[in-house]
Amino acid sequence: MATEGATATTDEIVAATQTWLETAVIGLNLCPFAKAVHVHQQVRYCVSNAQSTAELLEDLAKELRALHAADPNECETTLLIHPYVLTDFIEYSLFLRTAEAVISKLGFAAEFQLASFHPQYQFNDAGPDDIENYTNRSPYPTLHLLRESSIARAVAAFPDAAAIYEKNRETLRRLGHAGWQRLWRDM
Repeated sequence: MATEGATATTDEIVAATQTWLETAVIGLNLCPFAKAVHVHQQVRYCVSNAQSTAELLEDLAKELRALHAADPNECETTLLIHPYVLTDFIEYSLFLRTAEAVISKLGFAAEFQLASFHPQYQFNDAGPDDIENYTNRSPYPTLHLLRESSIARAVAAFPDAAAIYEKNRETLRRLGHAGWQRLWRDM
């Protein structure tokens, strides 16, 4: 699905992420809110060259500040893609608490929320090869910075937002591993 992070260019990393967004997230309707911001080109794709978690935290703070300063009509959300650090899912999972703490420390806890995506994503109640994990499997480790105001609008438009998780799991179960592989066959 993606080119190796160590050899891929920034453009290739962004292209792989956009393809994943269009094919899986929007194409399978895993997130009913993603299409509008994608169509209106309100998604910022930022590729971090961080080689350490400290460098990634600096990039996260920079992106949070940039998103805070941005006009939501121009930049609604940011995908902070970090192909060179936290490639192990367990390390990535442990890092998420630190990332949340940065959001709070910067005073953005009421303004932003973090969603997480990773090539090895695994839900707590799933086995490593369970197809349901693919709802959150991206080509590269990615921190999704979401505006709380966007989430509030989305929930108002889609009152049963809690059902999305179960619907996505069912979608992936119907698709299966073979169907998932077919999505990427011609990529």
